[in-house]
Amino acid sequence: MTDPERPAVSDAHGLRAPSVPAQGVSAAQGVAAQSVPTLIGGARAARPQAPEAASVPPARDVIRLAILDDHEVLLDSISSWIATNASDFEVVLSARTWLELVHSANFPTQLVFIDFQLREQVSIEARVRTCRAAGAKVIVMSGLDTIDARERALAAGASAFVSKSQPLREVMDMARSVMGLARTGEAQRDWRPLPVGAVNPNRPKLSLGELEALKLYVAGNSTNEVAELMNVRYETAKTYLRRVREKYARASRPASRKADLIRRAAEDGYLQ
Repeated sequence: MTDPERPAVSDAHGLRAPSVPAQGVSAAQGVAAQSVPTLIGGARAARPQAPEAASVPPARDVIRLAILDDHEVLLDSISSWIATNASDFEVVLSARTWLELVHSANFPTQLVFIDFQLREQVSIEARVRTCRAAGAKVIVMSGLDTIDARERALAAGASAFVSKSQPLREVMDMARSVMGLARTGEAQRDWRPLPVGAVNPNRPKLSLGELEALKLYVAGNSTNEVAELMNVRYETAKTYLRRVREKYARASRPASRKADLIRRAAEDGYLQ
């Protein structure tokens, strides 16, 4: 039946169209339409759908790393390499002495690199066990890769023993294995310090003045200080260092920055 108060509507051919109730829309129709009145009335607009939240990939864990090595220049160079090439690690503590390490506000860290040949009275066993007791894992690094040194470090609780002659790329892959991380696919610039007495076949031949200037420069002295220590003019010291860089460049081992020159000196065994 039609609503007595609402007449039926005829189409263009005179056929009566079924009347629509003035009130009441089924729940199913209302949910399906999801419509609301517009501000001006009459037409109905679809209710805007809330945008789906974008999925955010979980943040990658960054391992807090401490390094204990009494060679300041080599310590800084390793820290710099890790900052540039191993973003899954953060060097939060660099120490030259055992007391500096354990008294730091950043100790303990999740992982500690310890130099086996630290020139201190504290034994490698005591250092490793203290770090382990504090909750840190330990990797021992040494230029003296002997069975005795390796066994002492591992028996004390070190997770790994690596030689300083290994590329840092391999050392960091070992660190990832120790910490349960997957290897990174990032491109890495490789370098490795040579053991004392070893000779790099691509090491450029330096004059006595160039070699002395290089050693003083990579030991942390400025060019002015190099000149004073060598008792030469500033321009002479500057020329020595420029020639060193040029010779490394001709050997396909560029060293335009001081950090690069430090790496070359480490690779060639000039850091004592």
